Amino acid sequence: MGKRSLQEVLDQAGDVVGLLRNSQIGAYIYPVVPSEFTNWRREQKAWRETAVLFDQSHHMVNLFIAGKDALRLLSDTGINSFANFPPGRAKQFVPTSPSGHVIGDGILFHEEQDQLVFVGRAPTANWLLYQAEAGKYDVEVVKDDRSPSRPYGKAVQRRYWRFQIQGPAAWQIIEKINGGSLEAPKFFHMGWLTVAGLRVRTLRHGMAGAPGLELWGPYDSYERVREAILEAGREFGLEPCGSRAYSTNTLESGWIPSPLPAIYTGEELRGYREWLDEDSYEATNALAGSFVSDDIEDYYLNPWELGYGSFVKFDHDFIGRDALEQIDGSSQRKKVTLAWNAEDVGKVLTSILDTEHRGYMFFDLPNANYGSSNYDAVVDAAGHVVGLSLFTGYSANERRVLSLATVDHDIPLGTELRVVWGEPDGGSKKTTVEPHDQVEIRVVVSPAPYSVTARLEYPGGWRRRAAEQ
Repeated sequence: MGKRSLQEVLDQAGDVVGLLRNSQIGAYIYPVVPSEFTNWRREQKAWRETAVLFDQSHHMVNLFIAGKDALRLLSDTGINSFANFPPGRAKQFVPTSPSGHVIGDGILFHEEQDQLVFVGRAPTANWLLYQAEAGKYDVEVVKDDRSPSRPYGKAVQRRYWRFQIQGPAAWQIIEKINGGSLEAPKFFHMGWLTVAGLRVRTLRHGMAGAPGLELWGPYDSYERVREAILEAGREFGLEPCGSRAYSTNTLESGWIPSPLPAIYTGEELRGYREWLDEDSYEATNALAGSFVSDDIEDYYLNPWELGYGSFVKFDHDFIGRDALEQIDGSSQRKKVTLAWNAEDVGKVLTSILDTEHRGYMFFDLPNANYGSSNYDAVVDAAGHVVGLSLFTGYSANERRVLSLATVDHDIPLGTELRVVWGEPDGGSKKTTVEPHDQVEIRVVVSPAPYSVTARLEYPGGWRRRAAEQ
């Protein structure tokens, strides 16, 4: 008997929101890489104070797209312009559904003529794979899936390893690896670097704000390259970063990683839901948080709400264009950082020591998310929902709990709001949830990115605009 399709799973469940809120898959896992090499506080501080080695080899999907229609496939599905995207460049790629809501995002690498690689979470990779098949494009698409969440000691093999060297000392380390001075390429431009005798591709990137590089190469050279980077970085204080700290760097740099893919409704998407199976990310995705609606479409987000409004270019036809042309971007919710009140957070953290009451929803450190897509209600003084808190954790650099959120466009920076922490009615049936009480946490609306370094050092785009608010 074959697997059920996502559409069959939804039809049998009847309640899409209930299905996802009670998913048994648990929280999103960053696999294979050890949780800590020293401790997560030290590793967080390294990307601000010295340098850090991020290992991105395992938690993302690689989708290799080759053929004469490769760029046409991407242009037809992305809100981004492809008018000037030659080989040697990369961009953050964002596809939308016919209703104009975001399916996901990721980084698109134009490695060679008619040869591109998408790197990111499953929803966007699945969408591109389906569109390549359904649209009869002249392309070959190969999916190198992320490593198993729980490999249980079995060997893991990827096509590429992928590292990032980031932080204020990053370029000194890169030049030491290079054996001499090296001119930094422009942001999101590619180059080459020789590491341990191996010539590897590079991308000028900056997840930590300071100049840095992303590197990738054949997986069988993983250990050789990693050891060479660590050896070169030793004198500069380079720290290998474990999966616990890695998942929180986005709190400082301002990228929201896990919006719910907007594919669960709409007759025009039925074919896609019938193509996805019951084991797909979309079928097992764990929806978490205090915001609960009977309508799954209330969880959908458009590009402006996630800070991608500047990516929307109407110089080409793409899925969702008609819907997006009807939207006034200036009236949409906007992406911000919420800085959580220390006293209120302390009350949540110490509730696990309360022997008389069941306490509040457990707040894990440094990443407090307990689902794959996290939606906490943001309310004003009158209790009205004015936004959604979408990714929450602790930064040792800022010594604050922060969350990335989208709030009503007319709410100014500095406004005090509240995040409702914990799920209603004692909580859902997710494996990450025990019975608990809800509590409101005071928060201050702040820029995204929160890190001053990230706001000022990233060239262009939404990060620069945040600095100018």
